[in-house]
Amino acid sequence: MKCVLCKHGATYSGNVTITLERDNCIIILKGVPADICENCGEYYLSQGTTKSVLSRAERVVDGNAEIEVLRFAA
Repeated sequence: MKCVLCKHGATYSGNVTITLERDNCIIILKGVPADICENCGEYYLSQGTTKSVLSRAERVVDGNAEIEVLRFAA
């Protein structure tokens, strides 16, 4: 797929690290599968992966964690 951001690069399958912040909580998810632009590095998550990332982040925030580092496992 062509990158929507830079409009120049094609994407390839790989893994990314995602950092999310809400209120006083920081969540880092490592090894998240994504399509990554070879030109600018922008990444795109599938709908299922996005749902899983947000669900995990919500559980961490609900658990009152301040900083949480998780390995993504499908």
